[in-house]
Amino acid sequence: MSKEGFDYIIVGAGTAGCLLANRLSADPGKRVLLIEAGGKDDYHWVHIPVGYLHCIGNPRTDWCFQTEAEPGLNGRRLRYPRGKVLGGSSSINGMIYMRGQSRDYDNWAQATGDDTWRWERVLRAFRRHEHHWRLDDPKTAPAGFAEMHGHKGEWRVEQQRLRWPILDAFAAACSQAGIPATSDFNAGTNEGVGYFEVNQKKGLRWNTAKAFLRPTCFGRPNFEMWTGAQVRKLRLMHDDAGPRCAGVEVLTPHGVEQPWLNAGGEVILCAGSVGSPQILQLSGLGPAPLLQGLGIKVTQELPGVGANLQDHLQIRAVYKVRGARTLNTRAASLVGKALIGLEYALRRSGPMSMAPSQLGAFTRSSPDRLWPDLEYHVQPLSLDAFGEPLHGFDAFTASVCNLNPTSRGTVHITSPDAAVAPAIQPRYLSTDEDRRVAAESLKLTRRIVAQPALAAFQPEEYKPGPQFQTDEELARLAGDIGTTIFHPVGTCRMGRKDDPGAVVDSRLRVRGVTGLRVADASVMPTITSGNTASPTLMIAEKLAGWLAG
Repeated sequence: MSKEGFDYIIVGAGTAGCLLANRLSADPGKRVLLIEAGGKDDYHWVHIPVGYLHCIGNPRTDWCFQTEAEPGLNGRRLRYPRGKVLGGSSSINGMIYMRGQSRDYDNWAQATGDDTWRWERVLRAFRRHEHHWRLDDPKTAPAGFAEMHGHKGEWRVEQQRLRWPILDAFAAACSQAGIPATSDFNAGTNEGVGYFEVNQKKGLRWNTAKAFLRPTCFGRPNFEMWTGAQVRKLRLMHDDAGPRCAGVEVLTPHGVEQPWLNAGGEVILCAGSVGSPQILQLSGLGPAPLLQGLGIKVTQELPGVGANLQDHLQIRAVYKVRGARTLNTRAASLVGKALIGLEYALRRSGPMSMAPSQLGAFTRSSPDRLWPDLEYHVQPLSLDAFGEPLHGFDAFTASVCNLNPTSRGTVHITSPDAAVAPAIQPRYLSTDEDRRVAAESLKLTRRIVAQPALAAFQPEEYKPGPQFQTDEELARLAGDIGTTIFHPVGTCRMGRKDDPGAVVDSRLRVRGVTGLRVADASVMPTITSGNTASPTLMIAEKLAGWLAG
């Protein structure tokens, strides 16, 4: 481990941290240290797409957080996966490539007073690192496609390597219900139904460690990486200008290390929507009552640290079917499992190449919505809960989430010890609006399933059950069957100078502290209308551009 100072210390080698390490270490005159609490991504299940089943809930790759008991979920606690491995959550997530909607970023620009966050300007950052399969042969790409997508970047986007007749039928039913087919969810409005595109390469997961660290960063003499190293807190100094971040305190296998910054250097927190607010609070940056109650000296009162938690709650409706083979029965026998394994070994296709969700749809919960506010993740399988065995009958699951929840939660430390997990309280379904959208989304699912395209499969509602009909019943049942879709954001949000709840400014600088920024999903003022991994990469790309001048 180097005893020299660093120009940039990046905390967290996850989705944002790997990209930043790549971009910042490209300047040979800058010394960059990347710190990751987890281990290397050398676990084989990280790279096999279906391996998320073995990575989530596994302390080798997951922080294994849980929420507090949630009143909106009728007292249930949820598993809350976050990647604890090189590549972070990009090593255990659903691999779905999704930018969100143009209005998401226009809203960010309004919230921060900074037009650099408008759609037409963030689009450049998305395109810079994108490597889209359709542009492998530009002659076959749709007209105008290259204006929206990139092909020279590190972040590979591919088609899924399987189809299911039951999912094709669901897509046809969506069209019959008024949801148009689409071949591109990422052109500014994602309305429509189609198969998701995924961050894979030739049937293998493409995480950010592969994309941005190896082999590029590992060959640079100005780049250093520590794994198995947990940042306990920031090292804060005081001068005439106020608090200044001078480095970090890290627990490594070799003991406590304190890498320090060169003059003018910066620490960049990329520890995610749970880890970044936790580190700030442990360092005396956060809500004063919380910190004082734990005996932590308040260095800079920032009441918004750990507030504004937003997440997508998926409501999982399950339908039994007949005459369509699903993964429930295909993987039920040893012979079936062996054939699935053989298909993957020979062709890198089939169920082992599956993302957790294959078919997607974006639509409106009511006709008066100007933009799609619902997202469907549809799977040719069913189970009682994530990690539980598949059901013994053929079925599909249509999970639907409210893209723009109005519920807001918190991430707050409960101890000055960094080894103690913070309390995570998403407060799902805590507003009348979110409960209304939950009920409407379940009714919409029923309308889709009732379309002629699915009639041949005789779909039978298994969960929540046709006996539940009123809005009140459906909203309560949503609390019983809803679960996180693993998209926590917003706990260190951006905002204007006069916004007392903002933690960072529009250039991601922590309020009142020099030499410190946050660049991950926690800075989002509002959650994007879709999966959140690719927007997090875009945030890191924007910061890299600013720091490069």
